[in-house]
Amino acid sequence: MGARNTDLFGNNLTYDDIRAATGRTAGHIRPVTVAPGAQDTLRAASEEPYELWYALEFMQHTGSFKARGAQNFIQAHREAGTLPDAGVTIASGGNAGLACAWAAQQQGVRATVFLPSVAPAVKIAGLRGYGADVRVVGAEYAEALEACEEFAVSSGALAGHAYDHPLIAAGAGTLLEEIHARIPGLDTVVVSVGGGGLFAGVATAARHHGIRTVAVEPENCRALNAALDAGGPVDVPVDSVAVDSLGARRATALALGAAHENDVHSVLVPDGEIVRARRTLWDHRRVAVEHAAATALTALTAPGGYRPRGGERIAVVLCGANTDPSDLVHPAADQD
Repeated sequence: MGARNTDLFGNNLTYDDIRAATGRTAGHIRPVTVAPGAQDTLRAASEEPYELWYALEFMQHTGSFKARGAQNFIQAHREAGTLPDAGVTIASGGNAGLACAWAAQQQGVRATVFLPSVAPAVKIAGLRGYGADVRVVGAEYAEALEACEEFAVSSGALAGHAYDHPLIAAGAGTLLEEIHARIPGLDTVVVSVGGGGLFAGVATAARHHGIRTVAVEPENCRALNAALDAGGPVDVPVDSVAVDSLGARRATALALGAAHENDVHSVLVPDGEIVRARRTLWDHRRVAVEHAAATALTALTAPGGYRPRGGERIAVVLCGANTDPSDLVHPAADQD
């Protein structure tokens, strides 16, 4: 979640913001688990051997990294005394809404969440389980966002945003702090990009530690890549198997700024390779992640993807697992 209170919290992102978020969220989020990856299970884009690690952020509260930003946002507004009686509201493809509802429930705050019709049923059920008022509006995230903003004006609820706020990006950046502490000598972090909140936070923290960031998007959900080409945020069409999490029409100025300031590589990957990477994680790890999480891994497996240097130490962020895993199970999976 996020908000437009930029007069109160600023509209830039710095490493100091991430350090502050680390303090606010300590004890409220689950520290990330990292696990070594096996290159022989991947159809690697690089012929040179490199060291692969997975950051298992799908084990986070609510099943995705979004819990970090939501906690930071709630805690910061509580500290500032700016949480209204009407509660908070947010538009989301699902994961940000889940995180918002979870954090609000912990703080005894009401949450109203707007979703597009493409949101998976598993995410809608999870939202209701956290006590959120769920409203499905439109076919795309942009339509749900418009309805959310109208509701905020009429109700007095604290307007939210799934990724476009420094508090949200700073919360996401705490993930890189933990990865850096757990993988000494890390060279590169690979992360999928939708609107850019996770990317902006991770890239800002990565720059502080001298770590390269690889930003990965589906070919037909390329908000950040298009912004880099155009020299500023632009609207793009959204059409991908990962659209429920990565279907932002426009990258944030925060994300574009982080991309310009950091050693960032932008990579586009096709849907077929995303599906393949997701199945690879299931077949070889029994890890069921969202297509958005598999998008990051696809940068290392798809033709034309990111090619690691020999000996490069790489962490791939598996950012969420709010998915229906039934399509991953082979028909004979339960047979001997």
